[in-house]
Amino acid sequence: MVEVKILVTVILGLMILHGESEYIEYNTSQRIVPGKINVHLVPHSHDDVGWLKTVDQYYVGANNSIRGACVQNVLDSVISALLEDKNRKFVYVEVAFFQRWWRQQSEILKIKVKQLVNSGQLEFINGGMCMHDEATPHYIDLIDQTTLGHQFIKKEFGQKPRVGWQIDPFGHSAVQAYLLGAELGFDSLFFARIDYQDRAKRKDEKTLEVVWQGSKSLGSSSQIFTGIFPIHYAPPDGFTFEIHDVSPPIQDDALLFDYNVKERVDDFVTAAVAQDGRVNALYSTPSIYTDLKNAAGELWPLKTGDFFPYADRENAYWTGYFTSRPAFKGYVRMMSSYYLAARQLEFFKGRGSSGLNIDALADALAIAQHHDAVSGTEREHVAADYAKRLSIGYAECPLLNISYCPPSEAALSNGKSLVIVVYNPLGWKREEAIRVPVSTEGVIVHDSDGKEIESQLLPLSYASLSIRNYHVKAYLGRSPGETIKYWLAFSVSVPPLGFSTYIVSTDKRAGSSTISEVYTSQGNKDLTAEVGQGNLKLLYTTNEGKLARYVNSRSLVETSAQLTYSYYSGYNGTDRENQASGAYIFRPNGTFPIESEGQVSLTIMRGPLVDEVHQQLNPWIYQVITRIYKGKEHAEVEFNIGPIPVDDGVGKEIITKITTDMVTNKTFYTDSNGRDFIERVRDYREDWDLQVHQPVSGNYYPINLGVYIKDESTELSVLVDRAVGGSSLVDGQIELMLHRRLLHDDSRGVGEALNEEVCVLDKCRGLTVQGKFYIRIDPLGDGAKWRRKFGQEIYSPLLLAFTEQDGNNWTNSHVPTFSGVDPSYSLPNSIAVITLQELASGRILLRLAHLYETGEDKDYSQMTSVELKKLFRTRRSTKLQRQICLPIKRELKWRQRG
Repeated sequence: MVEVKILVTVILGLMILHGESEYIEYNTSQRIVPGKINVHLVPHSHDDVGWLKTVDQYYVGANNSIRGACVQNVLDSVISALLEDKNRKFVYVEVAFFQRWWRQQSEILKIKVKQLVNSGQLEFINGGMCMHDEATPHYIDLIDQTTLGHQFIKKEFGQKPRVGWQIDPFGHSAVQAYLLGAELGFDSLFFARIDYQDRAKRKDEKTLEVVWQGSKSLGSSSQIFTGIFPIHYAPPDGFTFEIHDVSPPIQDDALLFDYNVKERVDDFVTAAVAQDGRVNALYSTPSIYTDLKNAAGELWPLKTGDFFPYADRENAYWTGYFTSRPAFKGYVRMMSSYYLAARQLEFFKGRGSSGLNIDALADALAIAQHHDAVSGTEREHVAADYAKRLSIGYAECPLLNISYCPPSEAALSNGKSLVIVVYNPLGWKREEAIRVPVSTEGVIVHDSDGKEIESQLLPLSYASLSIRNYHVKAYLGRSPGETIKYWLAFSVSVPPLGFSTYIVSTDKRAGSSTISEVYTSQGNKDLTAEVGQGNLKLLYTTNEGKLARYVNSRSLVETSAQLTYSYYSGYNGTDRENQASGAYIFRPNGTFPIESEGQVSLTIMRGPLVDEVHQQLNPWIYQVITRIYKGKEHAEVEFNIGPIPVDDGVGKEIITKITTDMVTNKTFYTDSNGRDFIERVRDYREDWDLQVHQPVSGNYYPINLGVYIKDESTELSVLVDRAVGGSSLVDGQIELMLHRRLLHDDSRGVGEALNEEVCVLDKCRGLTVQGKFYIRIDPLGDGAKWRRKFGQEIYSPLLLAFTEQDGNNWTNSHVPTFSGVDPSYSLPNSIAVITLQELASGRILLRLAHLYETGEDKDYSQMTSVELKKLFRTRRSTKLQRQICLPIKRELKWRQRG
């Protein structure tokens, strides 16, 4: 979190007192002295790409009333200092800033800087556009932002970073260790933040340095040497030398009364000896340190799993940020999937002729992965700046309108029809239903061959209409021109890496779209209501308005199931510890069920494609408790939460609970950045004996893809549409935190309460969040297929592009359907395309991911072959060149204990 933080080196030398002041030349040469503790002084950058100020404000030194910080001055002074003394060294991390600075420099200075890089004085470590968060980003975003930074370093300097430097993120993921570490070719990884109990044990046992194996599937090839700082990423006390810092300077003029070289040297030696032994200090870099550690041939303890959750003291678990700013987290995820698809379309069209500009979106997404961006731990105006950059990037590569769709909302008349192009970014054919808003009921849908497509109209809820109208007014400055009445749902079939076209037109005949049957449970004599037309059926109690049972006639799974909401009141920090719940910290002060006042009826909509159950639980929670599409065996839940009331002076953290009668033995499983699932056990840590002080927040983990529990016969999976925090605090139950609104700062530096508001005409109200999660219960061992395949469909939804046409003028002049994949082929179900992009050089970057871990699924946890040429059906001239992410021969081998 600390911006523009440089570890200022301390120089030791022999001092001889003379009778007059004179220039002193210190010995700054790099040297290792056997038999002593060799203290590696690592001057490094820590330039936050936004936090208290925006990325631009940090770079130029603006808005210094918030914080005095100017990155361009840091770089100017560092380069000058390096040129003055060839023995000095510096490592730089955040390429988003360095790239800006580099573009402003003269060719003469650029030559000098390249010499600094080539000599090892200036080294790039980490090398991404930012020091990304490790809890809330999706792994594809982590790859993309790192790739952008590394491409710049390779192009300008011909170098590749060797070291991971994640010193500030608030916990560390297994994906960081192997995918953004070992497989990236890094030799080592260093960071500062681990749980205070874990750190105390490791300091006592001298196990702060480990070999970390982040992937059970990749085994030893995923291992990376990992160093954990003994205190924090700051220098020892008294050696900070920041602006306004109280550390005494080193005064080496013998004629002045405050001459203190011996005292300062003694202080430094004391700090170093605290880590054991006699000392020798030298300018260094993490790479030099890593090479020396490897040459020592020592044995290191093996670490598996991850470093979540993180607490820095008893009642301070940094698990609130897993959910903080949920709307922004959802926006980042939406833009991430959009960027993936935009690159694919640019590839198929040809980079030079596509008319798209994806660079601005790429840059905006990259800095949004910063550990104070998508994490939700930045100030409000900085969050708005991140969102604005994403919006600008999106506008510069327009493919579609996503949530506010004027073309589909307009009343079609005078022979006009609506053309909808549906694009599928995945490598397999998809058949599913899509929904678009319309303002008339007399519509009919055809495919590009003129065949009528079955469709259904669902009345738009007041809650959805209210959210739409308010936010269009807030962000576009005007009210919507049309009043929409319905969601039009219809089935589509879209080829892999391709699109299909559908036409919506007006039709007053009886053959037009089916209007859903709608009825309410209030006054209904039946005690239960059954929803779902296929294999999956959910049963509701009409008198209570609650979900009661889950039944799948195909898999023979039948169990009790409930879906409820509660809230934690946020601790206000008035106790002796002054620890409030805030943007970073989740510290609950009691949990309270959210019950309706009196009986709340269910509104049930039925039709040929989808059944839905709606409920206004209270004035600020509206939910589609169940949405079951024809042919699907999962339930989709859509929630609208907000504005969260805080008139009582209490901040609230909103959760949902999915409860079954499964016996799960305190065990649940959460994903790591959308990749591997990691076993979690309530109130337990594998690496130390956990002292439980916070039984709720201390058992929360980050969730990007999903969470599941299992017993001897079944497994319950819940998938999410954005990063959230969650847990299983009770056997048979999954809990997700969906929204947070808090009134106190948690004293971790941001200096602002997490109290998001949306304003219209200077009138503000709390943020309303709309999102989805998905539920499925399978026989034991069958859940992974749905989690992996449908998880990809959540991350990469079908994308819709709209236009109007008179008659058939558009469809007659455009290709109605397309696939980049050979029609005889589709990717195996276990393989996903995570990057397909034409680079500026004309070369093609293709990344494929195996979705399954070792032993995860009896059918798909196998080696799989892919016919690459059939993925490039439209680019026959493309030459395929094999690239290995993991170096064939690693230079450094690490020996582990045991």
